[in-house]
Amino acid sequence: MSKNGIHYFFLGCKFLIKPGIKRYVIIPAIINILLFALFMYTGIHLINHFTIHLPAWLHWLRWLFWLLFFFASAVIMAFSYTIITNLIGAPFNGLLSEKIELMVTGKTPGENTSFWAAIKDIPRSLNREWEKIIYYAPRAIVLIICYLVPVVNLLASFLWFIFGCWMMAVEYVDYPMDNHKIPFEKLHQHLRNNCLASFSFGFIVTIATMIPIVNFIVMPAAVAGGTLMYIDQTESK
Repeated sequence: MSKNGIHYFFLGCKFLIKPGIKRYVIIPAIINILLFALFMYTGIHLINHFTIHLPAWLHWLRWLFWLLFFFASAVIMAFSYTIITNLIGAPFNGLLSEKIELMVTGKTPGENTSFWAAIKDIPRSLNREWEKIIYYAPRAIVLIICYLVPVVNLLASFLWFIFGCWMMAVEYVDYPMDNHKIPFEKLHQHLRNNCLASFSFGFIVTIATMIPIVNFIVMPAAVAGGTLMYIDQTESK
């Protein structure tokens, strides 16, 4: 039976406490805690700077601009935060995805699932993350330009949120596909073929990433959830 992406995210959370899996949560959690502190400081500083320097004639709309800017910042920071944490944790995320697949299907796409194998795979993993950044950057620039266009800028925060949800699906469903050596270009077709599940998965991951403390386990939970969703979608064909 077809399930939406929200189901897979919470299922991924449950997998994190299974024997043999918890070790892969420790390193991402440490990375998340350190980077979250930095991003929180930066985000608060930017919001304060923006609201203080609003023109006098816009003061009566200050609350609305603050709300819109806060929402946009949360989405932008959430995904920027995700890019950096995944860039650092990519080799270990790939290994976690392999372990999840081995646990569910009894087989793994990789020849070696040790931490040493993950270390040796760092160059390839970073190259894959770079492909995601190349995909993300030009679209992000267009959305940033939207903030400079009157009227359109009122919709920019909503567009950022939609795009952020999609990118979360791109980020985390890519791990099992990369383990199977499936080209990055084919990831988009797979996500489009499962559009509702992909977007709902990206939606819940985006929301969870914005929640303090919860976001410390979002990355491994999303890797597990994205892997489980990919397994079900490919086995149902």
